[in-house]
Amino acid sequence: MTIDSLVSEIRKKRSFLCVGLDTDLTKIPEHLLIEDDPVFAFNKAIIDATHTYCVAYKPNIAFYEAQGVNGWRSLEKTIGYLNHYYPEIFTIADAKRGDIGNTAHQYARAFFEDLDFNSITVAPYMGKDSVEPFLTYEGKFTILLALTSNPGASDFQVSEKADESLFKSVLKTSKGYTNSQRLMYVVGATKTEYINAIREIVPDSFLLIPGIGAQGGDLKAVCESAMTEKVGILINSSRGIIYASRNADFAEAAAEQAHALQEEMASFLAN
Repeated sequence: MTIDSLVSEIRKKRSFLCVGLDTDLTKIPEHLLIEDDPVFAFNKAIIDATHTYCVAYKPNIAFYEAQGVNGWRSLEKTIGYLNHYYPEIFTIADAKRGDIGNTAHQYARAFFEDLDFNSITVAPYMGKDSVEPFLTYEGKFTILLALTSNPGASDFQVSEKADESLFKSVLKTSKGYTNSQRLMYVVGATKTEYINAIREIVPDSFLLIPGIGAQGGDLKAVCESAMTEKVGILINSSRGIIYASRNADFAEAAAEQAHALQEEMASFLAN
């Protein structure tokens, strides 16, 4: 996967939507629980119903790890299904890994080689030796946590206790990493007041932006402040799409929500 191929898919579908596959056994329709693999059955139905309207999928790895070996098998089947039937779609392992040296190399192997994701989210707190092992993979992208949408982000990321906010330091420092052209960044949709400052530091990098919908982020405000000539953003929606219905029509309801967001995004691409 390259940036140009991602941008081409965005232009073709007139969408920069990423669907988060935060699949929770306690929230999926009850009729799926009789399936041999309810999580994969749910994911497959969601993917088949929404792929026309999105350019990326983002399984949240915690939801699969919580199910033990069965959850990992569901994850393997999900990414395998995406890579086989929808190889043009960008895949994100929302794993938020962040460890040094050999450990980081093993995480990179697991998600880039074994599972064959296009990208992974990584926490930068331990510095470049926790990030650069991921950046050695050509055609793969590392999405650094820069400024997240949760309330606790203010504890460190935007703290005024230091001369410079931590998120700015992360952005500036990461630009010096080897293969930094393979970096993207997580920026929460609820932090639009900081996006101009972020774009001053990383004017062309892609931003993965969660927090639209259930978390209160505003799509219009995000697009107006974050979009670039090559679009430069992926907007993630999870619960608002995949749990639009708990009934037998769950996939159709998910498609309706994804389509509505896609149409809204198309209007910004037209400008």
